[in-house]
Amino acid sequence: MVRDAHGRVLLAERTQGRHLAGLWEFPGGKVEVGELAVDALARELREETGVVVESAHPLISVPHRYPEKSIVLHVWQVTAWSGMPLSRERQRLAWVDLADLDPTVMPEADLPVISALRLPDRYLVTPSVAPGDGDRLMQGIERACRLGIRLVQLHLPGWPLEQLARIARSVRNLCQTYGARLLLHGDWRLAGVLGLDGVHLPASLAATLDGRPLPADRWLGVSCRNAAELAIAERIGADFAVLAPVFGEEGDEGIGWEGLEALVAPVCLPVFAGGGLEADDIDAARMAGAQGIAASRGLWPGAVA
Repeated sequence: MVRDAHGRVLLAERTQGRHLAGLWEFPGGKVEVGELAVDALARELREETGVVVESAHPLISVPHRYPEKSIVLHVWQVTAWSGMPLSRERQRLAWVDLADLDPTVMPEADLPVISALRLPDRYLVTPSVAPGDGDRLMQGIERACRLGIRLVQLHLPGWPLEQLARIARSVRNLCQTYGARLLLHGDWRLAGVLGLDGVHLPASLAATLDGRPLPADRWLGVSCRNAAELAIAERIGADFAVLAPVFGEEGDEGIGWEGLEALVAPVCLPVFAGGGLEADDIDAARMAGAQGIAASRGLWPGAVA
């Protein structure tokens, strides 16, 4: 997947005579026997568009079943490239802003890719703060946003509803100032009333739902610990999941990077790695198939003790 200096993504139209002809997709192609996915990416982009890949990292792998066949998309994000994209196989090409990606003109298998593109690689979960200590919480969130955090989960267990609503409004306004999105832990009704960007649910709560509790233009995340809970997140139409713990505490060994990779591989949505992780773990998380990391202490800038 190629992006330009303005953040737009390159799309190609599937030509007549091919499966799903007329739809728009991220340029790519099939991996040949014995070929690494990143090498296939470089070869296909060069053959189809003339783009020369200089560096790339994994974004998401998507297993998908069409009525006609099953596929696995190994999507890589090209971080440096050269050349001028040209149509070498008579397909139309277009640069499209992320906000303008239209899922109705793209293959179903590409829909989780759109979510992955719109999500950052760091997801801050606020640490536990006592009710009435909102000023220190605000200081920490503002500093985190200044350091580049663009996705925040407001997780304040035990706060009275009135105080929670008040601080959520203040955090919402702060996040909007920095272009960050704010999700509220657990309470999708309050998140909707306050006009927040979405909600993050524990798997136990998600399991009680028949579908999405929020409309498609709001973000829905689910915290998971195993394959069964990841399946719950998929069933209710979550936009992403957090899988933890990678590194355990107090006798909990955690699943480790290999366990994370095995659990993420069959999942059709972006998954953040969580549990004892810090910003330095982002590359390892990506290589294991994750979107990035979700963390409280590991991403908190230290404004709150």
